Amino acid sequence: MEFNIITMVKNASLVAQIVLGLLVLMSIASWGLMFQKYFSLSSARKKAEGGIDRFDKAANLRDAVQSLGADPASPLYYIAHQGVLEFNRSRELGNAPEVVVDNVRRALRQGAASELARLQSSLSFLATTANTAPFIGLFGTVWGIMNSFHSIGLSKSASLATVAPGISEALVATAIGLAVAIPATVGYNLFLGILSQVDTLMVNFTGFFLNRVQRELNAHRPAQRTGATEL
Repeated sequence: MEFNIITMVKNASLVAQIVLGLLVLMSIASWGLMFQKYFSLSSARKKAEGGIDRFDKAANLRDAVQSLGADPASPLYYIAHQGVLEFNRSRELGNAPEVVVDNVRRALRQGAASELARLQSSLSFLATTANTAPFIGLFGTVWGIMNSFHSIGLSKSASLATVAPGISEALVATAIGLAVAIPATVGYNLFLGILSQVDTLMVNFTGFFLNRVQRELNAHRPAQRTGATEL
């Protein structure tokens, strides 16, 4: 008998067809998400690397922050924005330099955590697909085998020619389930690696930012008695 997966799907039971349809939808969604995440996370990593380089080479904190303003899509932009807001707010309140640095540190951490959460969004779907697709396929296989044995009982024939077509049709669900789960697993692990790199870059950026803040405060410390200029 010629192997034809389309014919097998057509001859499958309604439950098996629903299972296969669900797996196909999960596969389409996971592949679309993987393409989108690959480009967005790769872009975020490159923008973070370039932003840190420009930030580190700037002459002062103002120029360093302005160097990030040209690229609002960079993950460093929101972090720097939160740091600048807290820096200006703390200085307006007349807080001591140590308090200003501590407040800015917390703002930077919150900004980095928010950016990381944004970049991680939708990855849970890949994890869910990788974990559930094989079991969904297995459910379709078990249901198909049950129907095969039921047909054997009705026909009162247990020959291989009678059993094999039904079982092979049922096993298609397991094969498709694995075909959906394996790419999702590879993609999820790949994106976790890229996210780890971006997270390291953001942590390094917060260190560079705090160093700039401390140097800025030390440079303006004598002028703070008459009023410091905002960033």
